[in-house]
Amino acid sequence: MRTILIVDDSSMVRSSLRSWFENSSEWQVCGEAENGKVAVEKVEELHPDVVILDLQMPVMNGLEAARQISNRAPNTTMLMFTMHTSAELVRAARAVGVKDVVSKSDELSSHLSVALNKFCA
Repeated sequence: MRTILIVDDSSMVRSSLRSWFENSSEWQVCGEAENGKVAVEKVEELHPDVVILDLQMPVMNGLEAARQISNRAPNTTMLMFTMHTSAELVRAARAVGVKDVVSKSDELSSHLSVALNKFCA
């Protein structure tokens, strides 16, 4: 079973993602973080296989968190899950180690499943 850390400043989004993952026998949520700073600390503590990061968060945003996670845990797969997708964001996210950017406005189950299967197989 592979482990996932969910990082989003919205407790409702974290709860929804946790529920979605708990219905899968393939994934286990090992933790949650409400901002990028806490995410970096949790990655060092929990060693998740995958981190799902929001872009806009207080204290430290998703891009800076991804940069720090890449430096400290280079084998951790990161996906950005955000309302703000653009070609520029995808380039910036990939430059700091994020494998894919998934829009929160897209159909969650299909797009997130595709990204996880593609980059975490």
